[in-house]
Amino acid sequence: MLPESWKDQLSLVSADDYRIMGRNRIPNAVTKLSGLETDDGDGENDPNGGAWGTKPKRIVVSNQLPLRAHRDISSNKWCFEFDNDSLYLQLKDGFPPETEVVYVGSLNADVLPSEQEDVSQFLLDKFSCVPTFLPSDLLNKYYHGFCKHYLWPIFHYLLPMTQAQGSLFDQSNWKAYTKVNKIFADKIFEVLNPDEDYVWIHDYHLMILPTFLRNRFHRIKLGIFLHSPFPSSEIYRTLPVRDEILKGFLNCDLIGFHTFDYARHFLSCCSRMLGLDYESKRGYIGLEYFGRTVSIKILPVGIHMGQIESIKASEETAEKVKGLRERFNGNIVMLGVDDLDMFKGISLKFWAMGQLLEQNEGLRGKVVLVQITNPARSSGKDVQDVENQINKIADEINDKFGMPGGYKPIVFMNGPVSTLDKVAYYAVSECVVVNAVRDGMNLVPYKYTVTRQGSPALDAALGFGPDDVRKSVIIVSEFIGCSPSLSGAIRVNPWNIDAVTDAMSSAITMSNKEKNLRHQKHHKYISSHDVAYWSRSYDQDLQRACKDHYNKRFWGVGFGLGFRVVALDPNFRKLCVETIVPAYKKTSSRLILLDYDGTMMDQDTLDKRPSDDLISLLNRLCDDPNNLVFIVSGRGKDPLSKWFGSCAKLGLSAEHGYFTRWNSNSPWETSEIPADLSWKKIAKPVMNHYMEATDGAFIEEKESAMVWHHQEADPSFGSWQAKELLDHLESVLTNEPVVVKRGQHIVEVKPQGVSKGKVVEHLIATIRNSKGKRPDFLLCIGDDRSDEDMFDSIVKHQNVSPIAFAEVFACTVGQKPSKAKYYLDDTPNVIKMLEWLASASDRSKDGEQQSKFTFQQGQCRNESIDL
Repeated sequence: MLPESWKDQLSLVSADDYRIMGRNRIPNAVTKLSGLETDDGDGENDPNGGAWGTKPKRIVVSNQLPLRAHRDISSNKWCFEFDNDSLYLQLKDGFPPETEVVYVGSLNADVLPSEQEDVSQFLLDKFSCVPTFLPSDLLNKYYHGFCKHYLWPIFHYLLPMTQAQGSLFDQSNWKAYTKVNKIFADKIFEVLNPDEDYVWIHDYHLMILPTFLRNRFHRIKLGIFLHSPFPSSEIYRTLPVRDEILKGFLNCDLIGFHTFDYARHFLSCCSRMLGLDYESKRGYIGLEYFGRTVSIKILPVGIHMGQIESIKASEETAEKVKGLRERFNGNIVMLGVDDLDMFKGISLKFWAMGQLLEQNEGLRGKVVLVQITNPARSSGKDVQDVENQINKIADEINDKFGMPGGYKPIVFMNGPVSTLDKVAYYAVSECVVVNAVRDGMNLVPYKYTVTRQGSPALDAALGFGPDDVRKSVIIVSEFIGCSPSLSGAIRVNPWNIDAVTDAMSSAITMSNKEKNLRHQKHHKYISSHDVAYWSRSYDQDLQRACKDHYNKRFWGVGFGLGFRVVALDPNFRKLCVETIVPAYKKTSSRLILLDYDGTMMDQDTLDKRPSDDLISLLNRLCDDPNNLVFIVSGRGKDPLSKWFGSCAKLGLSAEHGYFTRWNSNSPWETSEIPADLSWKKIAKPVMNHYMEATDGAFIEEKESAMVWHHQEADPSFGSWQAKELLDHLESVLTNEPVVVKRGQHIVEVKPQGVSKGKVVEHLIATIRNSKGKRPDFLLCIGDDRSDEDMFDSIVKHQNVSPIAFAEVFACTVGQKPSKAKYYLDDTPNVIKMLEWLASASDRSKDGEQQSKFTFQQGQCRNESIDL
């Protein structure tokens, strides 16, 4: 039987850590479901056996599988085939050769419960697909209730002010969304080898799925790509579940967006709502999240070139093109291809067409706008209202400008229309108009451009000769994801009807030479940035983002949708009483260095003065003749002298070591660095300027340094101003003997050579000179960047002379990456640790026996004080 303390230790180890230890887990029961070996317990599939090989798979997870399904009427059996138009099927072209791809998603078919097991087995064997069968009531709440009628409008900048304007937040729909994401996670676990496989999640339907996956397997290799816009923080923050969704994203290793705008909005939300900062390293944007670097990928998706080229080359397409040429009989064709929803701007496009004919009488009877609408992806009053409005506007314009002989300026085709038919329309269209008021990407301009490049079959159908130039014109809304990549397009504000009308007129009257130049520019980009390029680039970045997984220890923290993992150095561990107290007792020359703010005093406390209990604790430590205790702070010497005046034997180091006092009776010593503070005359006006321009900022002036604080300013604006101030100060103070540093919500200017690391070196040297030897016990505790200088100095001393200290405890506050070897969770834990050391000193003086220590629930405890 394992001792209780061992069991408690193991309870802190994730499934990943346990597997790394090389221990064979014994499952509760193993059953075969749909041809897969699955574990009824909470473990994972054996990575070295089972139904899947050891080569890394790519598990592509989307709301719907890339399949078409129908029931054969004669045999009453289900028939399935791949949907070649599905992006999720096409993206496999970017994976390395012979890569196994497994698809997880729902099936667009109503399969009876009695048939589901057989269908699952068939789809897994024949299509490598794992279906998630959702009950109709759950599907309705999840997809129609939460995804399409609540999330989707908000992500497209439409806030539901009343029930009539859109669905308000509904707790039952959110629970359905959560439940479905959990169902998807369970299906992924059936086919996942967590050591090898890469999981790629797609779109807003599954934004909290990463939390369920990361909770089960801390080292899972996980990415997500959002195909919709990500709204600005002012819109996003209205979501009642905003934190849960953000944390879902952050449980991934890689997050993908089509444009920088979408990524920028996401990063702004992380900064404003979670207090996270990001930085760019060698071209990669990364968010530091509890020791993990979450990478951001910005790359618009491309089209499947092979599919379009194949359709262009077919004789069936050529025949349809001939029919369209005869139908439009020399008219200039402008084309729109859109989903039927409120954000595609179809009515605005029609109004612009009507205004074009109103203003240009000569174009009547010569220009046709063909509008193809794909079926709506959801039902509801909003979709019906859009369709009614579109039909009404089209009828009005056709009635006004139509002519005898069948001419109608607007040809409205309410889908579905096959890809082949769309390609035929692309081929005969002089211009494509994409007028959405908001859209995540939109690949219509890409497909149109590739089609207009032509093929032998199309050229013959269109009557093109060898000397005819390729030409195309794109009118694109500036509010859609493909707009930044189409530098030769005519960009418009879809709300500005006059601007859209002018763009249509320009497209019609543009010279063939200019049309050709724009076409060639677009075709070069689109053909080289196809879906395989996009998929391959994302897959490579996901591998890069996951390469350090097994170089760190991962600890699970939090419950439910607030779960996250903390990544720590393998040698980084919690400082426990049973570790430090015996070392403390057996040593006789101890140096204890304590930061103040964030270490002895909580950062969120408004009154920063030490409590009577803290003063008493410090005095107990100082009363031990074997101890030398120092507060090492960035604060000025005046507040430190005032606050700790009653601690007669306590040493103080102020302003990061510029001033030092060994006890209350000794004078303040100044650093050996020359006290040339003339630089303040240069720095102060600059800091004042940024303080006046940044609401909430203030300046703290010390004797040796100046600090510009922005913790009370707007987070984004404060960070922006801090970066500008840093650059400005570095420029004007180039020739001054100072260092300009940016810290947590501060920009500080201080003399060169002043740091907490220098304090450590000075104190150790002084003790060695006075006692003839270095301390044999060193405890150093701090919480921020300035304290890392102390830890770094200690590491250097250890590297130069490993036997310099018998016992060294460099400890940071909080589980985060640090040069320290140990950590304590928070300020109360620091105080409790010091209480233990003070009690050990008291017992040493009184001759009491050592107290009994136990180790419970992964933390060090004694019978009276819980760490």
